[in-house]
Amino acid sequence: MPQIDTSKVSRWDLHGREHTVHVQRTGVQRTIRCDTCGWRQGAQFLPWLKAQEHLTEAHQATVDPTVT
Repeated sequence: MPQIDTSKVSRWDLHGREHTVHVQRTGVQRTIRCDTCGWRQGAQFLPWLKAQEHLTEAHQATVDPTVT
């Protein structure tokens, strides 16, 4: 049975709203899914980069909560 791992990429927009994209890995397959708009895409390589690009382009969410 394949192992399932889940992680997330979160960014805030300029209005202070948090937007999150989850990256789910099942074996070698990765799927990215946006909590805000329901956008979903398969991503074999660099799923976290694609998640950041979606947050920037679709939601103008560029503030990284992990950077102070």
